[in-house]
Amino acid sequence: MDTTMTTAPAKSTGTELIALLHLASPALPIGAFSYSQGLEAAIDAGIIHDAASARAWIAAGLDVTARGETVLLAQQYRNWAALDTVALADCNDELLAMRESFEFRQETEQMGWSLARLLDDLTWGPDTARAILRAMRPVSLPTAYACAMQGAGIALHDGLLAWLFAWTENQVAAALKAVPLGQVAGQRILFGLRQDIATAATRAAATRVEDASTFAPMLGILSARHESQYSRLFRS
Repeated sequence: MDTTMTTAPAKSTGTELIALLHLASPALPIGAFSYSQGLEAAIDAGIIHDAASARAWIAAGLDVTARGETVLLAQQYRNWAALDTVALADCNDELLAMRESFEFRQETEQMGWSLARLLDDLTWGPDTARAILRAMRPVSLPTAYACAMQGAGIALHDGLLAWLFAWTENQVAAALKAVPLGQVAGQRILFGLRQDIATAATRAAATRVEDASTFAPMLGILSARHESQYSRLFRS
């Protein structure tokens, strides 16, 4: 039985990069496509109405994600390396508490559970780590994602880049459907945010847990409104 978590390299190579692409793929069956993380409510409120306003919203959301949840994702990566069950549970609780609306909380729990189950189905990573993850209920998505990163030997910075790119890509995909935008307009947004994603990953890796913040009152209000929005394509 494999019970060890290896120390990930400073830079992922070979099979680690393939695992990273797998983990960040929109085809990963954890339900990401069904969530807009407040973007649909922003469209309903008239905040997003074209490509420029969609880009501004997504860029602002990227900043919120990078200075909050992604900071704790990096910490969970370190906690998984040490197999520190107390620290893992405490950080998971904080990640759940960061979700300020019912829909946001449901989102991270559903996707976290789905990813944890998938890791078991694929025997992804050490048995001990997967057993710890399996026993953690509810589990946030960043906790499960960090376990997958460590289990595949993915370097921290590479994993954060993939996490933030996947988040941005999912937001763009939601905007394509709900604004709606054309494919090229969506790709322009994604292409234009490359440096923002790189900067955000570096900043998140260097930010102390006690300095993490998800302060975004408009996002929280819009998410709460989305629960009773008349017409919806997305679950958040």
